[in-house]
Amino acid sequence: MFEAAVQKSIQWGQETLTLETGKVARQADGSVIATLGETSVMANVTFAKEPKPGQDFFPLTVHYQEKFYAAGKIPGGFFKREGRPSEKETLTSRLIDRPVRPLFAPGFKHEVLVMCTVLSHDLVNDPDIVAMIAASAALTISGVPFMGPIAAARVGFANGAYVLNPEVQDMDHLRSNPEQRLDLVVAGTRDAVMMVESEAYELSEDEMLGAVKFGHEQMQPVIDLIVELAEAAAKEPFDFQSPDYSDLYARVKSLGEADMRAAYAIRDKGERRDLIDVAKAKVKAGLSDEDLANPNLGSAMKKLESGILRGDIINGGARIDGRDTRTVRAIDSEVGILPRTHGSALFTRGETQALAVTTLGTGDDEQMIDALHGTSRSNFMLHYNFPPYSVGEVGRVGSPGRREIGHGKLAWRALQAVLPAPADFPYTIRVVSEITESNGSSSMASVCGGSLSMMDAGVPLKAPVAGVAMGLILEDDGKYAVLTDILGDEDHLGDMDFKVAGTERGITSLQMDIKVQGITPAIMEQALAQAKDGRMQILAEMAKALKEGRREFSAHAPRIETMTIPTDKIREVIGSGGKVIREIVEVSGAKVDINDDGTIKIASANADSIKKAHEMIWSIVAEPEEGKVYTGKVVKLVDFGAFVNFFGKRDGLVHVSQIANKRLQHPNEILKEGQEVKVKLLGFDDRGKVRLGMKMVDQETGEEITEKKEDASAE
Repeated sequence: MFEAAVQKSIQWGQETLTLETGKVARQADGSVIATLGETSVMANVTFAKEPKPGQDFFPLTVHYQEKFYAAGKIPGGFFKREGRPSEKETLTSRLIDRPVRPLFAPGFKHEVLVMCTVLSHDLVNDPDIVAMIAASAALTISGVPFMGPIAAARVGFANGAYVLNPEVQDMDHLRSNPEQRLDLVVAGTRDAVMMVESEAYELSEDEMLGAVKFGHEQMQPVIDLIVELAEAAAKEPFDFQSPDYSDLYARVKSLGEADMRAAYAIRDKGERRDLIDVAKAKVKAGLSDEDLANPNLGSAMKKLESGILRGDIINGGARIDGRDTRTVRAIDSEVGILPRTHGSALFTRGETQALAVTTLGTGDDEQMIDALHGTSRSNFMLHYNFPPYSVGEVGRVGSPGRREIGHGKLAWRALQAVLPAPADFPYTIRVVSEITESNGSSSMASVCGGSLSMMDAGVPLKAPVAGVAMGLILEDDGKYAVLTDILGDEDHLGDMDFKVAGTERGITSLQMDIKVQGITPAIMEQALAQAKDGRMQILAEMAKALKEGRREFSAHAPRIETMTIPTDKIREVIGSGGKVIREIVEVSGAKVDINDDGTIKIASANADSIKKAHEMIWSIVAEPEEGKVYTGKVVKLVDFGAFVNFFGKRDGLVHVSQIANKRLQHPNEILKEGQEVKVKLLGFDDRGKVRLGMKMVDQETGEEITEKKEDASAE
């Protein structure tokens, strides 16, 4: 007989949050179904009871997966089943991983798998927050040595007020919703914030800090709920004691401290890495076989490195490269460095370098996104590549990994706030950031390079955007130092990666990851203040290369002209089976996109092609004006007059009496088929037929013949 399921609920914001365990997936170490409104996510946790021999890192794997049945949909594509993870699934997997990873017991190196599956989606509550809560609850009841729980909340900022867990539809298209200025996800424990991810519209530092505090306050009832569930359903804690490798560390320190300290005095990254490798090799040569087989040797080595780097900084000394805690590395910016691209920039900050390239496209180039809440299109893409050579390594090159997708999305969030409205700039924009060198904060270099390359391409950004990464050294006694523009080693051996991007007016993106058990508001406030100073320095350096978007496009970029036609004319422009629109494209050489609202985008690198397509479309949809003179072609002669094609495909009759100021027996006395003539639109008869006239129009100049001219010619 199975034990009864355990269910706990609270009212959270506008919805009911329910946690349930003991009913589904009972063979997992921990299984929880979290439901907010009608959005449900199942989180299952399993962990190995023994570490793999020689395991020297913590193998935590988090998978978040969306099932289309959750929203009553069938996946697109030929196979009609979920395939490789979408960008949303990859980013949410990272979102869950980042705040829980630091909370496992030190030295725990058993394999852990967290799988979150979206079972139901009400199209109101985003499953990512529900998944984070479900994962935390499943870890808490599983018995794994997890020092949680954590909770998470989404925070919006509309009309000057913070909003808890705004609806999906309010956050989906933040750029087109002027009332919503923030999409922020915050995760933390009862006492501290562990992770922040945000997309913002030039919020001040105080507004961003207020949003983080608001989210942390609002998640406290969720932490209480998880604790309540654990009290009723948690398994016995796994018997694990953090390993004591103090004796091993003492031997490592005595053998390698002097050489390691000398290595960290070298400012060049490559030379420093070589000397560190030599120092490690010397340490290993002096250790016993038993010490070399100890799985904690890597931890002891890292502790030695960390102690040297952190000790120098916390005691007021210089950083590895000689800077103080507030100085940004030397910056060099260049634009227009590639001849055939639409826009390009090379941004170098110290030993970190990004080659950013912007390409402009048409509506056909927009990205189609098939998600649980529906299909959408995006006219802005940013792709980030991190090849092995950027850090002087040999490695396998394949499709983008989670890190590359995450860094690209961070840069995307930072830049999307300053893009022009699609109605004002009807182009699809793709930015690619190739990291050619890396020693800290390549994602923020992508922000800077991406901003410059878009301006070089002629994109009218509202303001340039720069980004900077902040670090933290936090000691057990409470002493700390906040570092501006961190190096790779400072990120690796420090306690925080705090990335802030924005304009001179405010923040457009904030991302924070913590390796310790949270930070205080005071530390975050100082980090935001230092980041603002650093951002202003970087923006000033970027302005030396380019201050605003160029007024002219590259000769190789498409030009797009937008026109609007009545919706009841769309069918005429497309034609039966697309015949008319194909003819327009073939004759003009331009690309033509027609939207359901009557908006037409005409694109070509050739201005004459755009003009020709515009004229052809206008001739179809426009109505001829009475009293106006047109140039036409005689298409048919009959006894009573001539039919003239004068307006697109529109024909009209010139009665024989309206051809000339004299009596004609037949129109062929003056006209012949195919002849070009000037005609005036006299009006429409009772049946809507067009009446044209020639005799009142000078056939050479196209000007109307006045009575005065007629009198003069009569004399």
